[in-house]
Amino acid sequence: MLRAADLRVTRPRVAVLGAVHALPHADTDAIIGAVRSVDGGGSEGGEGGEVSHQAVYDVLRALTAAGLIRRIQPSGSVARYEARVGDNHHHAVCRSCGAIADVDCAVGEIPCLTASDDRGFVIDEAEVIYWGTCPACSTARP
Repeated sequence: MLRAADLRVTRPRVAVLGAVHALPHADTDAIIGAVRSVDGGGSEGGEGGEVSHQAVYDVLRALTAAGLIRRIQPSGSVARYEARVGDNHHHAVCRSCGAIADVDCAVGEIPCLTASDDRGFVIDEAEVIYWGTCPACSTARP
C-alpha cells in the first residue's frame, strides 16, 4: 500500500497503518498506544526505534494526504482515523458514549446526496453524520 502511494516503507508508517486498520475510528492517543504496544513501549525521544508522538502525527498526516486513511472529526470530538477510504460512506455517532459506526451511502451514487444548489462547485463528495444513541446506550436507559 505504501509503495503504491509513492511513500517510503518505514517502521512508523507500517505501525501506524496497522493500528488504523486494527482500530477503526481511533483517535490519535489510541493509535499512539497501539503503535507503542507493538513497538515495545516507546518513549518521547524516539530512540532505539521507538515511535514518538510527533512521528505518529506526521505519519497520520502523510497517510491521509496519500489517501490511504481518512480523517474524520464529528462535532465536539477529536480527530479520528479510519482505513475505509474511497467509498464516500458516512457515520453514525452516539450522543451518549461517542461510539462511531460506518453507514453506507445514503442514496444513489457518489456523491450520495445531490445539493439543491451547487453554487457552481463540482461536488465529488458528501459528508453526512447521523447523530443518535447506540444500541448499548439505548438499552442502558430506563
